[in-house]
Parts: sequence; structure tokens; C-alpha cells
Amino acid sequence: MKSILIKNALIINEGKAFQGDMLIKDGYIEQISREVISDNNYEIIDATGLWLIPGIIDDQVHFREPGLTHKASIATESAAAVAGGVTTFMEMPNTMPNAITQELLEQKYVIAQNCSPANYSFFMGTTNDNIEEVLKTNPKNVCGVKVFMGSTTGNMLVDEPHVLEELFSKCDMLIATHCEDEETIKENTKLYLVKYGDNILPIHHPEIRSREACLISSSFAAELAKKNNTRLHILHITTLEEIALFANNIPLKEKRITSEVCVHHLTFESKDYEVLGNLIKCNPAIKYKEDRMALWAALLDNHLDIIATDHAPHTVEEKTNSYIKSPSGLPLVQHSLQQMMEHSKNGMITKEKLVEKMCHAPADCFRISKRGYLREGYYADVVLYNPNLPYTVSKSNILYKCGWSPFEGKTFSGSIHSTFVNGVKVYDESGLKGINAGMRLLFER
Repeated sequence: MKSILIKNALIINEGKAFQGDMLIKDGYIEQISREVISDNNYEIIDATGLWLIPGIIDDQVHFREPGLTHKASIATESAAAVAGGVTTFMEMPNTMPNAITQELLEQKYVIAQNCSPANYSFFMGTTNDNIEEVLKTNPKNVCGVKVFMGSTTGNMLVDEPHVLEELFSKCDMLIATHCEDEETIKENTKLYLVKYGDNILPIHHPEIRSREACLISSSFAAELAKKNNTRLHILHITTLEEIALFANNIPLKEKRITSEVCVHHLTFESKDYEVLGNLIKCNPAIKYKEDRMALWAALLDNHLDIIATDHAPHTVEEKTNSYIKSPSGLPLVQHSLQQMMEHSKNGMITKEKLVEKMCHAPADCFRISKRGYLREGYYADVVLYNPNLPYTVSKSNILYKCGWSPFEGKTFSGSIHSTFVNGVKVYDESGLKGINAGMRLLFER
């Protein structure tokens, strides 16, 4: 593996931004300095005008393999990820079959090992009757245990209180939850079916999958975690009321209850259903302007810890069904960094805070070994971003297997110049390199 010297970049890392160089050697960051002395054996990249950041770590994606590969696959979506500067992903268990045994879970790791340009980990899934299998999960090489405390794509609802109590009391690794109260959603759905019949519209989605449904379930999860001292991570927070469940006065590494907010919940609000309709239908629902602004405030003051995507592709044909028949979820992993950089340019978040929430915080939250920071001795998962090269999303450059994006037609002010995974260039402006450089994540637990 040839050593790579990146020179003259604006290095953004650990709350600072400075001009400097980085030397990558044997898959690791060898040296970071204001100036690294070049050697004839180095491949030199002149990064003048470019920003150098750690690779994005996305702690929630759905890559649909096995069983739902008409929508996506680990190969296609991990390729889209690295094209968007995402060097590491953690994927959810609601595939077909569900990843609810150790054997089924390991099968996903084998698939990724053979095809993924990005680093990977896969959540162990829970059901109402697989607690003993869940407790076999190895915390050293599996990112966490996933609990659907609200039904979504797949049939993995865990709604029996005694099962949740047992899981929260016995599981000693991170439990990640999707929190929406099923009974509230069922009652809301009945009311809207009576009122509108088959004419329910996407604009009604945040009323059906309401803020009350989110708060009831998130509060219950937090109570269980506090009672049992469980390591809880609540995914995709969407309401201003839920923010009070989380602390912002202690360091992230010391928190027992952590949280995530998604790019689409920071970007869209209820009025956007009028244009995008089912394309932005997701669970939990995109809600109202006051929620979106509250999420931003909570992200910036550290009540909310991580920015992720919940990348969840469906085919265009599926999404253009009526509201009731259209599945929830939207594809985002290829454009999450660009969209957040756009928010930064518009003054919503500094580039240093963006790197903290998309790179450092996921690494700290999950205790990922030697990733998430630009540090000597860490794996060389790095991204060069060009803030001055506009990029328009079009069908010709969308890499998702589903072939569409809610950002289609949008021009971002910046572009991904190149992405390195474990010191290997897997993407640059000329395209994907076709190299499966990803590694299975290890965790310091």
C-alpha cells in the first residue's frame, strides 16, 4: 500500500480548523502537522482549497439485504455511502429474514466483507421471544441491539412490557430503540380512516404518527433505562417534547441515555409534504416547524448527540402508491454530508460542530475503536470536501439502487472530492474505485 501525503488542506477536527498536511501509511494516519516533509515514495495530493475531515459515521441505515434487494443491497448502498463521504455505517436488522439469531446476524457480516467499500457493523434484532439469543451478542464486535418499540418496515415490533423489562435488565450492551407508541398510532389511524377513507394524504402523517406517540414511547424507554441502568440510545428524535428526556450537562462518554437526530428531520417540515408527498413519508414522521427548530437548538446545546440518516430506500413505484399503501422511509446516505454542509453555509451549524456530531460523537457513543477522529495511529477514514464546487443531484449521479432522492434537482454548493477508507481511496471526482476496503468495526467495551 503506497503512502499518501495530503498537503495544504484545511483540517477540521476536534473543534479546530487549521491549514496542514496528513500522511497516510499502511492504512493508518501516520502524521498530522502544519507541514509534513514529502518523500519520493509518497503519492502526493494537493488539497489546496479543500477541507479534510474524518469520514462520516452513520449509526442508522437500512441497506435491505438479505431479502429486500429489489430496493437496495449492501453493495449498492455502501457504494453510495462512500460517494457521500460516509466511511462507516451501522445497519438495521429488519431485513428478510430478520437478523434475530446469531447465525443470521453473521450472514450479513459475510456479505459486507465481500462487497463493502465502507466499514460496517450490524445491529442484532429483538422480538417478543428471542431474548436468550439476543443476550449471546458479542459487544466487542457488534454495534448494538435494536428494539422496535413501534412498528415500521418489517415485523419486529416488541410491545410486551415483561419482554422489554427483561431485556433492559439483562442486556449489558447498547440498546438502540425506535420509539413510537403503537396503540396511539392505531387509534389515530382509525380516526383518519373514518374521516378520510382512502383519501388520507401525506400531510396527515405527522398527525397519525403523532408527537404524543413519540413522547409516550421515548419516555417509557428512558424510564426503563434509568430503572435498570441500561445503556440506551434513542434513535431519530422528532419532537420538541422529547428533548427534555436527555441531559446536556455531562460529557457524551459519561451519558447512559443518548440520542440521535436525522438529516431529514433537521431539513424538512410539515409544509414540505405538499410538494414531496410520500417521498418524505418516514417513521417517525417529519413534523412541524417548531419541532425542527427545537431539534436544531437541542443539537447545538448537546441535548441531542448524533446526526444520522436512517437511510431507508424504497422503489419509486412503492412510494407513489396511495398514502396508506406507500412504505415509510427515504434514501439519504449519499447526500447527508452535502446537505449538512449546506446547513453550515447557511449559518445553522459550524463546520466544527458538524464534524463533532457526524464523526466524533458516533465514535464516542458506540465506543468504536480508532475511528471518528483525525488522530495519529487511527485508521485513515478521511474525506476531502470541496466547498466551492457546486453539485446538482440528478438521476445520472444517484447511486442508490432505488434510483431517486428527495434532493433530486437540488444544487449543493460543495462536493465530495475524495473518500478514503482504511487508507484506500474508494471514491474521487472521477467516480467509485470498485475497491472493497471496508472492515468490520470493533468496539472498546
